[in-house]
Amino acid sequence: MSEKQSTVDFGAPEAFGAHVFRVEIPPSRTGEVVIVEDYGYRGNEAGIPRDEERVVLERRVWSQISAIAQREFNQRLKAAKLRTGRWHAGTNLVERLLGRELCVLAWAAEKASDDELPVIGSKWTALRPEERWWLFIMTVAEAGLPGDHERGWRRALHLALADGEAPRASKRRRRPVEPDLFSMPLFQEEK
Repeated sequence: MSEKQSTVDFGAPEAFGAHVFRVEIPPSRTGEVVIVEDYGYRGNEAGIPRDEERVVLERRVWSQISAIAQREFNQRLKAAKLRTGRWHAGTNLVERLLGRELCVLAWAAEKASDDELPVIGSKWTALRPEERWWLFIMTVAEAGLPGDHERGWRRALHLALADGEAPRASKRRRRPVEPDLFSMPLFQEEK
């Protein structure tokens, strides 16, 4: 039998040296929020940096998207029978794949107006996790640093997710929780 994995914050392994994302939230309500990819033990080897800043967000943007991300991540953590998390001032650790998804949301929202933020949140929530992972990989290949917000896929994320109308609360249906993608019997034969 395997032991239940010990995690902190948003599904990040408690073990030292894991590849995670750090969300640095300042204690003041006006400071910028910084999302950093921390490569853990892989950092500083074979040309990989120890960590890389991915996005810097104004506090007004973070305030609107943080609840959306928290709700989505906690729903999936509960389904995986892992401890859920809450955003707090200081360093918040986020599991590697969830961190990639958070970057996609943050990149789309970083230069958004207050009217665009609910639309971005709604469209991001409608994406499947593997779609968000793909978008992260495509974006980080050419525009994954804080100053790259007007380039390539980074700009396209904002344009694609901000286009539309704000969702109406009464018509929104919750997407069912799906099983863990990595434990699905994809290659088993039917009986």
